Order: sequence, then C-alpha cells, then structure tokens
Amino acid sequence: MKPTPNRLATSPAKAGFSATPTFDPFWAGTRHGELRLQHCQACGSHMLYPRLRCPDCGSVDLDWKRASGKARLHSYVSPPVPASERAGDPPYVIAVVELDEGVRMMSKLVGLPPDSTALPADMRLEVVFEPRGDEMLPAFKRAGS
Repeated sequence: MKPTPNRLATSPAKAGFSATPTFDPFWAGTRHGELRLQHCQACGSHMLYPRLRCPDCGSVDLDWKRASGKARLHSYVSPPVPASERAGDPPYVIAVVELDEGVRMMSKLVGLPPDSTALPADMRLEVVFEPRGDEMLPAFKRAGS
C-alpha cells in the first residue's frame, strides 16, 4: 500500500497546503471572502466535506451555497507548544465550530486567548479569513467583535 502524501508543507513563515479538485468550490469561495458548503437540492441538507451523494437522502443533485458564516463554539483545544510559535505567532486555539447550517468544521479561533474562561460553550462566532500563501483560510472570531 502506497502511503498518502502529507498535504502540509512547512516553510519558514507558515505551513501551506495544496487543494484537491473536490474542494475547488470551497477554496474559490474563501478567495472571495465566502464560506461555501455543499448543498443537497433534494432534501436541503448542507455538508462539508464534499461528497458525491447526499449522506441524508442519497441524492446526487448537489450544488454549493454560500454559508452565513455564523457559528457556535462546539469544542476546542489549545496546543501547549504551538508549532506556529517558531514563526512568531502567539499561542492559538483550534476549535470545532457548528455552523448555523448544521455542519461542523475544524478551524482556528482568532482574537481569543487560549483560556477556558474566555471560551464558553456555545459562544457565538463569525467567520473571518486569514491569508496563507495564495489561499485564504477560514478562521472564527467572537461574533460582533
């Protein structure tokens, strides 16, 4: 069995990645400041990661829709020694957020300290985009901040 290559590449400044064709509509959206989700036209479900069939109804009638960008904090972890400190970044928080469309995704929280008193469960969040090489990565900040 041939090993799957790691899509992360380390550079002196920040880690990068290479997108796959399946995710092209997602990354095209982030480059335009939009968070896009795959959407089933048959039952209305949203999904992320992209699929060939709707996991709820099995339909192949799928398209991409712009998400609201609003979410709530589901869970988080703050690595004790972030790799990004080598690039001069402060400690960061990795979170699982639940978008208002019902989809959960992993992302980074910005503008929030890695402190449990600052990160209450169900805290309202909104998407922001951070440049990373030629791409824009979705991250989340406290809503209204």
